[in-house]
Amino acid sequence: MNSVTVTSPPGNAPTRHRMTRNEWRNLRNGLLFISPWIIGFLAFLVYPIYYTVRISFTKYTGFGPATWIGLDNYHRMINDPIFWKALWNTVYYTALAVPIGVVVAMGLALCMNQRLPEVPLYRAILFIPSIIPGFALSLIFLILMDPTQGIFNRIITSVGLPGINWFGDPAWVKATFVFMAQFGAGQVALIFLASLKAIPASLHEAAMMDGASAMNRFWNITVPLMTPVILYDLILGLSLGLQIFTQAYIITQGGPIDSSRFYVLYLYDNAFKYGQMGYASALSVVLFVITFVLAALIFWSSNRWVNYDTM
Repeated sequence: MNSVTVTSPPGNAPTRHRMTRNEWRNLRNGLLFISPWIIGFLAFLVYPIYYTVRISFTKYTGFGPATWIGLDNYHRMINDPIFWKALWNTVYYTALAVPIGVVVAMGLALCMNQRLPEVPLYRAILFIPSIIPGFALSLIFLILMDPTQGIFNRIITSVGLPGINWFGDPAWVKATFVFMAQFGAGQVALIFLASLKAIPASLHEAAMMDGASAMNRFWNITVPLMTPVILYDLILGLSLGLQIFTQAYIITQGGPIDSSRFYVLYLYDNAFKYGQMGYASALSVVLFVITFVLAALIFWSSNRWVNYDTM
């Protein structure tokens, strides 16, 4: 009787899986259905980033061929005082507007979470300013904060205080833009409100039975359980704050004496006013790196203060 020897593959040898015809068809159909997104992602995100980085190493006016100049645009940036001024203005604005925005959005969410019959109307009123286009909001504030006829100065002078040139005084202009930014807090407040409603009521009830005050419940229950949403708002606010443009472009054009010349406004001027596309591309690359680093630092620190346990 002949013996048959069966050789088994080594225990550590990987088993090759060949896709069946149905699996290939499903893969093809899936790629076909998401192809509009893939094309848009490559055409409107990946390629523009690649092109911007490449142009940042050239001298390019937007017309004609680009001339390769290596790192000259980045060297120029280091010695450009307006670049440092614009960067400082933007960081100053973001450092104030973002945390203040978190506090304002939290306050609005707490107000909208009250059990009152008029709350739906209040929610609509608080949300409407956040959907007003930036240019329209800028024009509204130009009227409200007019140094001679604006309602803000009329209120101030009515109590005996001197009027303020909100957009014409270097000491006040950035703070005024920070104040304007808070009128968009209604949108984030709705997200905070959803997070507030997701907190189990049993936690507050147990704390009340233990004698915890409203302030203690807020700091020890509400805030810790809302930290994931606060993290989201910080990342979103950081991105939007570093890209402030519309308000300064419409109202001040960077003045007075460059005190409101924010980073993206300076980038825009170089690209479309001075015809220095190469230098503007280098500015955009640096802005991308700054945004990425700051966002990464916030994410890194979130391990210490963000609580994902919802009990």
